[in-house]
Amino acid sequence: MQPTRLGEVRVLARFDRAAGQVAESIALGPDGSAAIGMIRARQVVRVAQDGTTRTLVSMPTPPGGGTTPVVGSSAVTGVARAADGTLHFLYSGGRGGMTGIWRLDGEPRLVVELPADSMPNALVADGDRFLVTDSTGGRIWQAPVGGGAAAVWSADPALAPDGFFGANGLKVHDGAVWASNSDHGTLLRIPVTADGGAGTAEVRAEGLAGVDDFDFTGRGDEVLAAINLAGELVRIAPDGSRETLLDGMRGTTAVVVRDDHAYVTNGANHAETGSNLLIAELLRG
Repeated sequence: MQPTRLGEVRVLARFDRAAGQVAESIALGPDGSAAIGMIRARQVVRVAQDGTTRTLVSMPTPPGGGTTPVVGSSAVTGVARAADGTLHFLYSGGRGGMTGIWRLDGEPRLVVELPADSMPNALVADGDRFLVTDSTGGRIWQAPVGGGAAAVWSADPALAPDGFFGANGLKVHDGAVWASNSDHGTLLRIPVTADGGAGTAEVRAEGLAGVDDFDFTGRGDEVLAAINLAGELVRIAPDGSRETLLDGMRGTTAVVVRDDHAYVTNGANHAETGSNLLIAELLRG
């Protein structure tokens, strides 16, 4: 089987970096639209298939500014859809009663509160539970999809940060939870035990400094990963080896695979312009 390659790559939508639209995460809808979390603008926006963009929600700045760990300001990060299609997103407000998982069904509503000193980053809906990476706490939280109390699912040392962000991207795949660690440049596999708990994390790839989000291509354990610091999209083979498929981007933050296409966000974290959403054709050979 030949490794996955990229065909045509095009910009689907451009965002206003000057207004804080640092594109961070992607949740695809059944109609082919994409919900994008915008860190500094504290927004979730919807991008239609034709590239038309509209804002779904803008979160308020908390009283006093809402200082958050490492990042500093309040931020919207991960987005995900529950099985019923309802959109959820993560908001870090730097205070209790604001930081956690919010449900967007009409007016936004906090359904799972997380500690004010946490930095929730990636959000996954896995059946009847949510899983959330906490980048500064070095852990993965779990909580009921219907809302309720959160509990630590894993605090494996492999998730810990080393000065900035530890656990970052998150996916559930083939009986395990996979996470990236930005500071350590690793891709981790955490087995799910028979009772739904966490086994011991194992490193499946390393040398990925600044790795952010990732997704599976549908070909076993082959992965496409966003390397934020380098502005690259890389393919990680099942044996852990890597190959750069796309470079020259500005703060690559997220990737989602659907059928024969990959959606990739540029956050422009380290630049003044260039925040956008790309769509890339996948050639599977």
